[in-house]
Amino acid sequence: MERLAKLKKEYLLIAGTVILLYISYQLAFKKTVDAMQAHNDLTLSIASASDLSYQPGYLERKTKNLDAIINKYKMDSLSLRGNTLALISQIADKEHVKLSEVPDQDLLYRNEHFIIQRLDFEGDYFDLTRMLRTFEVTVGIGIPRTVTWKTADKVSGTQKKKSLTLQVCFEIKK
Repeated sequence: MERLAKLKKEYLLIAGTVILLYISYQLAFKKTVDAMQAHNDLTLSIASASDLSYQPGYLERKTKNLDAIINKYKMDSLSLRGNTLALISQIADKEHVKLSEVPDQDLLYRNEHFIIQRLDFEGDYFDLTRMLRTFEVTVGIGIPRTVTWKTADKVSGTQKKKSLTLQVCFEIKK
């Protein structure tokens, strides 16, 4: 009888261990095994779809962004001497800056896609800086490509006065 009780305790220990392992598997390990299988399946699907060069959504967004940038540069090159200079001088006047020089267009600065037009402005540093910021956000006048700050001494009669000049080269798409 004692032997039978000892044998039953061993069987009960084994049965209890098996039941405990089964419950542990169901509550904890099953989710981990399922997650590992899902990870392996997704890794295989990514590897099989490795041709990521064709992404129509990405290409459409890229094209839209490039068009927006090009439209900021674009303007009618024939109207440069007319409407555009009038708009630029209005902006300069609003910022209390004087448009001092509009040199002839240099053929060196022309190509089949862009025109570069230099304009000279005189005024206070802060006014010139505000005007430059306005140029950068205004659509249809081109983009400031090069900005050069210069100071010069002006002598008028007996007074010596310093003058600040801003040379802006606009890049304009034809």
